[in-house]
Parts: sequence; C-alpha cells; structure tokens
Amino acid sequence: MVLALLVAAVCVKLGFWQLDRLHGRRDVNARIRVGLEQVPRPLTELLAERPAVALGFRQVTVTGTYHTADEVILYGRTLDGRNGNHILTPLEPSGGGPLVIVDRGWVPFEMDTPPVAAASPPSGTVTVTGALFPPDASGGGVLTSPTVSRVDLTQLAGIVGEDVLPMYVLLAEQDPAQPNGLPRPAPLPELTEGPHLNYAIQWFAFATIAIVGLIVLVRRDLRDHGGPEARAGGNEAEPA
Repeated sequence: MVLALLVAAVCVKLGFWQLDRLHGRRDVNARIRVGLEQVPRPLTELLAERPAVALGFRQVTVTGTYHTADEVILYGRTLDGRNGNHILTPLEPSGGGPLVIVDRGWVPFEMDTPPVAAASPPSGTVTVTGALFPPDASGGGVLTSPTVSRVDLTQLAGIVGEDVLPMYVLLAEQDPAQPNGLPRPAPLPELTEGPHLNYAIQWFAFATIAIVGLIVLVRRDLRDHGGPEARAGGNEAEPA
C-alpha cells in the first residue's frame, strides 16, 4: 500500500514537472515568434541599442564581405528530404566590428570540403538579411577539422583568429544573390512544443493506474478477510 502511494506521488510530481517544461517551451517559442516577426533592421542599429534590445531571433541586415578562406562545413543537415550540409562563412561588416558567422544554407552531401567552390558567394560587398540565432554550444576545444556538427562560435572564433558576434545569422536573402543557386537558404526551424504534454499525460496515467490498483487490492483484501461487520458478526455467540 505504501509503495503504491509512493509510486503515484512520484508519477504526479513528474507529470507536473513535464507541464512546467511545456510552459517554459511555450514561453520561449512566443519570444522567438516575436523576434522573427520584427521588420529586419541593420545589425549596427541593434548593437547600438544593447542591452535594451535583445538580439536573439531578431531579423537583421548586415553589409560586408565574406571570408571564404575561413568557411566551415556544418554537416548532417537535410532539406526537402535530401541529405546535405550547411556552409558557415564569416562576414566582415563594412562598418567594422566583430565578424558575423553566416549560415549561408544547404548544399548537397558531397560538398563537404571548404571552401566550397561550387557554392562560392559573390565577390565584393554583399548585404545579408536573416535571423540571429544563439549558438548550439559554446566553449568547445580547438577544431582540428573545418567540419563541425554544431555551431560553436567559440571554436569558430579560434579558426578566424578574430572576435565574432555571439550569435550567428541564418541567411534568408542575399544581395547580390548566389550566382548558381547554391547554397540554398535553409528554412527557419520549426517551433514545436516537444513531447512534454505527452509525457505529462503518461505520468498522470501511471499515477492513476497505481491508485486504481491500490483500490482493487484493498477491496480484494477486505473481501478475502472480511470487513468490520463480518468480523464483528463472527464474534457473536450463537443462540442456544
């Protein structure tokens, strides 16, 4: 009996924990949507307004020149069901400041050696429009290969040997455009609520099963051993 109650209590606690995570995910998604719905603004303006303006997930424009010699392949990315990679290329802003790492988009899987000649950006000055995203990781070790599985701006700063913006730009448009159509701009990540609601329902179901099981066992025990009335009746003496 005690074990069943303990199991039920733990399951209920885990269910509410998953609901808390769901609410947190919804809050983050709401902030992301607000940022992505903003009209693109020059990055220099947003930087000048920090820390009053949060940079995360804001639409920005950046004008500068690409450093193709320091490109990095972000491997293992799909587009329209096709396997491939993304190309991360540093952009030096025309007005100065830290380099901006630009995820220029998707290329076929066989294009895995930077700089990717078949997807070279326009030479000279370009204007990039895209959304700012926080890195996937930070503080990784020194890269021994120009191929990465996640965006770690600390590692990329080590490759370029200069300061980089603490967020990268997921390219949406570029002027002038790519001369041969590659890389293809990647779509914005889909905002989902994750599995938290399903997990919460499962934990509450487990708690319900434990309670129902406990009730069944108690009723069976009372039936097998007799209830209070049966025990009291059994103690009465039979009439002469």
